[in-house]
Parts: sequence; C-alpha cells; structure tokens
Amino acid sequence: MDWGKVIYIFFSLMSLTTTAGFLYYHEPVALFIAAGVNVISTILKIGVRNLLATELLASSLVADLHLIPAFVVLTFTGNVEFAVALAIGAVVANVYSIAVSLIESAKHKSDISEY
Repeated sequence: MDWGKVIYIFFSLMSLTTTAGFLYYHEPVALFIAAGVNVISTILKIGVRNLLATELLASSLVADLHLIPAFVVLTFTGNVEFAVALAIGAVVANVYSIAVSLIESAKHKSDISEY
C-alpha cells in the first residue's frame, strides 16, 4: 500500500466532506476548517507526479479560490448566501478532483495489469 497516496486521497476527501459540512451548518468555524483542509490538500497535490497531476492541482486551487473568499465574505460581511454559493463551487471542484483521482487510479491499475 502506498501511504503517500492514502494521505493524499484522505485530504482530498476531507476537503470535500468538510465543505459539504459547511453547507449543512453555516458557521464561520466550519468554513475555516474546510478552507484549511483544502489548503493542506492543495499543498499535498503540489508533489504529485502522475498523468493528471495538472488537473488535480488546478481543481484544488479552484476550490481554494472559492473557500478563502467565502470565509472572508462570511466573516466580514455576514453574507451567508454568497458564502454558500462560493462553497458550492468548491464542492464542484472537489468532486471533479475526486473523479480525476479515480480515473488516475483506474489508469494506474490497468497499467499494472498489462505486465
């Protein structure tokens, strides 16, 4: 088992689930946690060297650029609707990231089975 990949996928999934948690419970602390986990996920994706690494990093950056402004908007203006709208964009980016990870895993598995 590749523990580096386990940690990388763990933070990708945590990024998605914590953002979904904010959509349920509209509190700045929940959004701060979601943004923090997503930033960690982005940092981990910087070191990934696979076929779809560019797409993975780009999707994570998109989620960051939704969650960080959402936190700022919620904290300083209290506009919950706008923060939720930005968080939904981050969820879409994180779902895309998970889908790309699944495609990459399937591709890697098929490459191994050819040998």
